[in-house]
Amino acid sequence: MPRSIRTILVTYPEHNAISEAKSLADTAGYSVEKIVTQKNITGSKYGVGRGKAQEIKDLVDQMKIDVIIFDEVLKPTQQYNLSKLCKVETIDRERLILKIFESRASSNESRIQIRLAQLRYDMFRARDKVRLAKKGEQPGFFGMGKYDADVFFLDIKRHVTLLKKKLEREERRRKLHRTQRSKLGLQTISIAGYTSAGKTTLFNALTGETKDVGREMFTTLSTYTRAISMRDIKFLLSDTVGFINKLPAYMIDAFRSTLSELTYSSLILLVLDISDPIPEVKRKYDSSIRVLNELGVPIGKVFYVLNKTDLVNGFESVTEKVNKLDMINKDCIMAVSAKSGFNIHKLKELMADLSEADRI
Repeated sequence: MPRSIRTILVTYPEHNAISEAKSLADTAGYSVEKIVTQKNITGSKYGVGRGKAQEIKDLVDQMKIDVIIFDEVLKPTQQYNLSKLCKVETIDRERLILKIFESRASSNESRIQIRLAQLRYDMFRARDKVRLAKKGEQPGFFGMGKYDADVFFLDIKRHVTLLKKKLEREERRRKLHRTQRSKLGLQTISIAGYTSAGKTTLFNALTGETKDVGREMFTTLSTYTRAISMRDIKFLLSDTVGFINKLPAYMIDAFRSTLSELTYSSLILLVLDISDPIPEVKRKYDSSIRVLNELGVPIGKVFYVLNKTDLVNGFESVTEKVNKLDMINKDCIMAVSAKSGFNIHKLKELMADLSEADRI
């Protein structure tokens, strides 16, 4: 059995930030041996202050750490400086998410999307990588040698262009499918929401499917669609990739062909984990709405599904949480438990009502 990759996690001194960053590290297969926090982890030569960087170096030496995970976007120079000081690889938040995406990709489309996102990540950092290589620093942890900057850029651009063409073909295929569904009068309902909110569990509960679910993040990376019927009304239900806080625009853009299903859906079931503390529910709600806005999804299509009520103490507690959230369209809410089945039949009835009202 291979030895687990021992890591130090550098993040903000906030419970939500620590919890999410640790979940990301766990999902990527890293063993978090120590968590180091600081209020500002975006500035200075090392991302953290010089004293904190020395503290991290000492911990790396003492604990035989393999990798440093940094819960922010680092400049290549910061990444290199910290790695050079500590003599281990440093992975920033975006690279960590890309590693998870890469390990979870199961369809050809998702693999293309992830490769496109990886190339864009490299493109933003190319000049500094080249500069460091030309200085003779030999930053091996960047995965490149002494490339000429122009050649390196052209190579990335060529690959990006090829991948974009492949995604355009996938989008044309999706458009054809949407046209066929429209001719048949089939409405599409999409499940969206923050990663680990229970979207796939809800999808399984509504469709009778047995798609893989788990506590880890980003179980679903490809849109998955199934036809279901209620009161002799047939409609399509789609499960989509989960959202996450601080997901950069280029990653959203890379997944745009997959997430475009949300734009064309008659209804969006935005799943929220209501068992989270109120500030956490609020943060994940705001993050999800932000992504939907970036995708151009009309908020009028959104219906809120408050999931995991089996983990909340009573209906009054759910109501109390809802009242403290500054949610748009508060009338469009239903509390459910995808795990226990609570209110699942009522949700299907509602979906049938809405589909019937919008039928062509």
